[in-house]
Amino acid sequence: MVYPDPQAVWGKLLLAQGRIEEAEHHLTAAGRRLDLRGTRNPSWSPWQLDLALAQATHAPEQARATAAEAVARARAFGTSSVIGHALRVAAAATDPSQAAGLLQEAVEHLEQSPAACELAHALIDHGMALHAIGDPHHAAQQTYRDMELAADCGADGLVSRARTQLASAGLRPRRLHTSEQDTLTVAELTAARHASAGMDNRAIAAVMHTNAQGVAELLFAVFTKLGTDRLGLHRALGA
Repeated sequence: MVYPDPQAVWGKLLLAQGRIEEAEHHLTAAGRRLDLRGTRNPSWSPWQLDLALAQATHAPEQARATAAEAVARARAFGTSSVIGHALRVAAAATDPSQAAGLLQEAVEHLEQSPAACELAHALIDHGMALHAIGDPHHAAQQTYRDMELAADCGADGLVSRARTQLASAGLRPRRLHTSEQDTLTVAELTAARHASAGMDNRAIAAVMHTNAQGVAELLFAVFTKLGTDRLGLHRALGA
């Protein structure tokens, strides 16, 4: 069993407490030590992502460079969950005009993974970025999605943020329709079987008479319930 690096976790906790200088010190030290050991997998130890968030409070240029390196490492590792996480952090370290594009890509990657809470975080950030660049309709759609998903994850803080964001836009948060069912619906199973056969979202949408975004949402529900990503679908369905 491999455990997370204790110093990197400690740095993350310090960052959450607002102790930025201490967090930056420990995250930098952890990263230097892990790099010397050749441990560069951001999925196992995302110290670089937390360091970028710490640097963003006082050194934005340095934060952007750190986040860019983290995105490169995430892409090299190749899983949708860590790429989406890295892109979300990169968006937090850049200006609003570029953040929306990074967050759109983050959402697209996370929809291909079982990382439900991370997707909820990316959705609310995307909604805020879209609102900032003058796209209130799309912003509201993403924020509503975030609120539903965050409630499913038990992420009360994200639910509260979503409600506040919707209220500030003059919108009324709708009643949450969460479900604890782990079984796949007929539509989810149909989309999953097509995806496991190698069809992309547009092809599945054409067969199911829906749109690509609808397919993405169906498949994300599948990935969350089965605990796998697109590459693992064939085995999960076979099991």
